[in-house]
Amino acid sequence: MRIRYLFLTLLAGFFLSTAALHAKRLTFSEVHKMPRSVEKDYYIWRFLSQPSTTTSEAKFIIHDVNHLNKKLKTAYKKKTGFIPKLSPRPLLVVSPSAKEAWKRKVQANKHFETAIKQVERRELQQATNNFYKAYILYEQRWEKDKTLFWLYLVTKKRTYLDKLLKSYHINMYTLTAADMENRGYPRTIITPVVHKSSIWGIDAKDPIDWAKIKAKMYEPDANLEDLAEACESQETIGMHTYLKAKACNFRKSYFPMPYRDTMKKLPKRRQALIYAIARQESRFIPAAVSRSFALGMMQFMPFLIEHIAKQKGERIDLDMLFSPHKAIEYADYHLDYLNRYLYHPLFVAYAYNGGIGFTKKLIQNRHYFRKGPFEPYLSMEKISNAEAREYGKRVLTNYVIYLNKLGISTRLLPLLKRLTDPSKTDAFRK
Repeated sequence: MRIRYLFLTLLAGFFLSTAALHAKRLTFSEVHKMPRSVEKDYYIWRFLSQPSTTTSEAKFIIHDVNHLNKKLKTAYKKKTGFIPKLSPRPLLVVSPSAKEAWKRKVQANKHFETAIKQVERRELQQATNNFYKAYILYEQRWEKDKTLFWLYLVTKKRTYLDKLLKSYHINMYTLTAADMENRGYPRTIITPVVHKSSIWGIDAKDPIDWAKIKAKMYEPDANLEDLAEACESQETIGMHTYLKAKACNFRKSYFPMPYRDTMKKLPKRRQALIYAIARQESRFIPAAVSRSFALGMMQFMPFLIEHIAKQKGERIDLDMLFSPHKAIEYADYHLDYLNRYLYHPLFVAYAYNGGIGFTKKLIQNRHYFRKGPFEPYLSMEKISNAEAREYGKRVLTNYVIYLNKLGISTRLLPLLKRLTDPSKTDAFRK
């Protein structure tokens, strides 16, 4: 009986260890014909990783790569024994105006970072000067809003708050300013109603179809409004709203609420969190692929997909995460894990982006998210991981907007004030 139990345990372990390895087979011709893009890079990686791919095929296909990342280098070396060397590409010509804009942003960031350090030291007059210099240099609206918010915090002058309240942009700073003044949130939040279910000729779950649309988007004479109209359907709502936002230079903020048949099965707060993350991760584009091969609407890394598949005892091909419904299912599962330790949406966002280990280390540091002057805003700006820092702000903002759209009246300011109360935010601090 004991031997039989041991055999069944080993058999179950074998099944779980191979559960995520089910994969479709790609041919050289199929991959080679794909348009050069990050999406093609993903399929080249998969092709290189196949046991059936020959060394000769690998040496040919590597020259189709658009961007050589670590996964491609590793797969190619494993297949051929060599480190891939690609022919040098023509250097991208950068216009003088683009160079100047980049220099201005670098200078603005330096002024802003200096000002934050001065706030820590309570050198508020010097901080005010640097925040103002950053405000003048920044060009993007959300960055100007960030400096206006800090100018208000360090000076308490209402002129800065008044300017902030006139911003068209939806971000943490504009919503918090509205809360401070008991104002309504900006009216530039749009949730389009789309009746057509799909578009003939566009498969929303096919990364190569999305790659082709992006290629059209960057053509010199591209009409983004027309392209957006060509993608107007429930299945392609992510493509449609992204193109609409880009067409107006993001002066309008689109907050679609797609895949209601799947989302309605979840509690509203979980719906809001998944929507908030999906909007930031992919703009609701089901077939999105990042340079590091994060996949689908929820941008799962392959290792996490395989881990969750193992936990669920499923056989899965990575391409299945291009189904928004599967992506939602896996996101819900992953968020169950994160919510065991993290109760605040900002900390969940940090963990989703930077990992739970990064988040635990951050919030256990006594210099972050403790009661004190300018908190929690100071902690939110001090985080050295720039990607996680901005990601968290945007997901938190999205979360508040989606809660309101789902019928749960919510303001951002109370959520921010809660960040310095460990009993309400996480299981790591005491």
